[in-house]
Amino acid sequence: MASVKEKVKGLKKNLVNRARVYVNYYHDPLLREWFFKHAGSLNRFKNIHSGQSCFIIGNGPSLNQMDLSRLKGCYTFGLNKIYLIFDRADLKLSYHVAVNRLVIEQSLEQFKLMDCPSFLSYRAARPLLEGSEPNFYFLATGGPFTFRKDITTPLHEGFTVTFVAMQIAYYMGFQNVFLIGVDHNYAARGRANEEQFMEHDDPNHFDPGYFKNSSWQLPDLQASELSYHMARFFYNQEGRQIYDATVGGKLNIFPKISFEEALEKAKPGHQCKGG
Repeated sequence: MASVKEKVKGLKKNLVNRARVYVNYYHDPLLREWFFKHAGSLNRFKNIHSGQSCFIIGNGPSLNQMDLSRLKGCYTFGLNKIYLIFDRADLKLSYHVAVNRLVIEQSLEQFKLMDCPSFLSYRAARPLLEGSEPNFYFLATGGPFTFRKDITTPLHEGFTVTFVAMQIAYYMGFQNVFLIGVDHNYAARGRANEEQFMEHDDPNHFDPGYFKNSSWQLPDLQASELSYHMARFFYNQEGRQIYDATVGGKLNIFPKISFEEALEKAKPGHQCKGG
C-alpha cells in the first residue's frame, strides 16, 4: 500500500503533468489563468450526486404552465435569467449555470444574489468581476466540440447553456436528468447566433421582459440538436439517462415523459415532494 508521502508525490506529479499540458497546448493566456486559479475549485463537485436525479430547468414559456413548487426536495439546475421567475414561483435552486456573454453582462449583479453555486463562463465573466464571489465557480469555455465528462477541462458551450448544464450534471454523477422548460421553439428571424436587439416583449421565454429592450443572440437549433445527441450518447454509454419532461416541448431527442412521471422517477435517487 502506498504511503501518504508517495500519494502526495503522485498527486503533485499529476498536477504538474496536467499543468504542462495546459501550458503547451492552450496558448490562450486566459485559459492558463483559469486553470491555475479556478479549475481546482471544481474538483469538489466530482461525483457528489452519484446515482441521484436532477432537473435542468430551461427558460421556455412552458414553465408558466407548471407548478414549480413540486420540485421541493429535488436537485435543480436553473439556467441564465431564471431569477426572473422567483417572484411568482416557489422555486429553490441547487445550482445555476450561465455562459452566454450577453446574459452574464446583463445579469451578473443578480447572479451575485443567488444563494446557490453559480457556474459561469470565465471568459465572459472575468471582465466584469471586481472581486471574489463565494458562490461563483468558473468554467473554461471554447473547448473542442465534444461532450466533456470532466468540467476541469475547457468545455464547448454546444450552442445552448442546457448542454453545459448536462456536462456539469454528468461530472457530479447524476444518474437521471429531467428537462423541463426546454421548449426548443423560438419566434425569431435572422441567422443562427446573430446578435439582435429586442424592442418588444420576449415571446421565447417565460417572462416577456426576459430580453425586452436588450440584445440577445438568435438560437441555433440544428447545432444544439447535435450537442444534445452527443449528451444522450455519453449518458447512455454509462447507463445514465436524460428525459424530456417539458410541457409541449418541440425537442425530439430524449425520451418524453410527463412532469408527474419525472417526479416519481426522481424519488429513488433523491426524495422529491411533488404530487
